[in-house]
Amino acid sequence: MSSEINHKNLSKQDNVKLILDFFHRTMMHHAMWFAEVQHQFGRGKALEAMETAWQRSYSIQMKRIAKTLDFEVEEDLPKPLLDLPDEQLNALREAMAVNWLANDGVWFQAVEFTRGMNDAKRCNDSCWGQFSPFEAWSIKRYLDLPEKAGLEGLKKALQFRLYAFINEQSFVEETANSFVFQMNQCRVQNARKRKGLADYPCKSGGLVEYTTFAEAIDSRIKTECMACPPDPHPQEYFCAWRFSISE
Repeated sequence: MSSEINHKNLSKQDNVKLILDFFHRTMMHHAMWFAEVQHQFGRGKALEAMETAWQRSYSIQMKRIAKTLDFEVEEDLPKPLLDLPDEQLNALREAMAVNWLANDGVWFQAVEFTRGMNDAKRCNDSCWGQFSPFEAWSIKRYLDLPEKAGLEGLKKALQFRLYAFINEQSFVEETANSFVFQMNQCRVQNARKRKGLADYPCKSGGLVEYTTFAEAIDSRIKTECMACPPDPHPQEYFCAWRFSISE
């Protein structure tokens, strides 16, 4: 970009790049606010603050974008999305989930290629300790689940994780006080399998991910790993987890 450039003489391409960069800055500022409030007051208070901040911020931002781009909003939702055919809307939903997974992988490799596998796994596992309970909180809001949602609430929530829209999963061995969750097809592991690579050893991250997710749905829920790479596992699943509540 020329040193002579300023915000008043941008080319269309540079202007579009800047607008997209503004989206990124806003997203990061949102995340940094949450991180700092969590640091100062704990996760519970940070989630309470985000509940208020996100609702207000979303409404303000959506109205402003709608006015600028001249599209209608119905019940705070952009009408152009509401008008999409179901097939296209579902495809967009899947694309968003895949983009999340791709973003996760890019971050992992960014650390791995500069700091090595051990540091990448350490950062990955710590990140899951933050993201997994946040995703549980987000899903609880979306589904309007009670604070103590129980095993039935957890089963519902697991079906609305980002992973649920790009992987294949199932529930087995269900009892009144427990059930087993299986990840039957995993996009990451399948990609490695196609390349002739061994399973990615994700157990350390999975223990953090599933335990914190279940506890955020209901603090009474206990999580037990049945198998997760590098553990041996049968052909029908890559990992399996038992969730239970004591009588």
